[in-house]
Amino acid sequence: MTLLTLGAQLRGGALNLFGARATQKVFELIKTIVTPAITESTPRSIELRNAAGRIVTVEFASDPDICIREKLPSGNFRNLVAVEIKGGKDYSNIHNRIGEAEKSHQKARKEGFVECWTIVGVHSLDITKAGKESPSTDLFFRVDAITRPGSDEFRHFREHLLSRVGVKD
Repeated sequence: MTLLTLGAQLRGGALNLFGARATQKVFELIKTIVTPAITESTPRSIELRNAAGRIVTVEFASDPDICIREKLPSGNFRNLVAVEIKGGKDYSNIHNRIGEAEKSHQKARKEGFVECWTIVGVHSLDITKAGKESPSTDLFFRVDAITRPGSDEFRHFREHLLSRVGVKD
C-alpha cells in the first residue's frame, strides 16, 4: 500500500514540475517579446513602459499563474490579462485542468481582469471543445507552439501580447 501511495506522490510531483517549467517558459517568452520596453525585471516580475508612457507589470502569481496589469495615473491598477498555464502533457487529465483554469478565470473576472488566456501543454487539445469547457477563456495557446518562433501560434501570441500591454511592434 505504501508503494502505491508513493507512486502517486512521485507522479504528482513530476506533473507539478511540468507545470512549473511551462510557467517559467511562458514567462521567459513574454520577457523576450517585450524586452525593448522593459524598465525593471526580477525573476518573478517584469515592469515595462508602454507606448502611452504607462507602467505595465507582468507578474508570476499563484492564481492566476501570470497577471498583466497597467498602472493608471491615479496609482491604481487596471487588470488586463489573467493567464492560466496548464503545462502538463497528460492528455487524459487535460479536461480536468481546463475546468481548473475556468474556476481561476471566473475569479479573475470578479477581480476585474479584462481578458483571460489559457496556455496548455497538451499539443493535441481540441480548442473548440476546450472553449466549451472554459467559456471564460478568451484565447487558448499551446506551450510548444508559442515557444517556437516562426509558428503561426507564436505570431498570434506575440501580436496579442503586444496589443494588450500597449507596446509597439
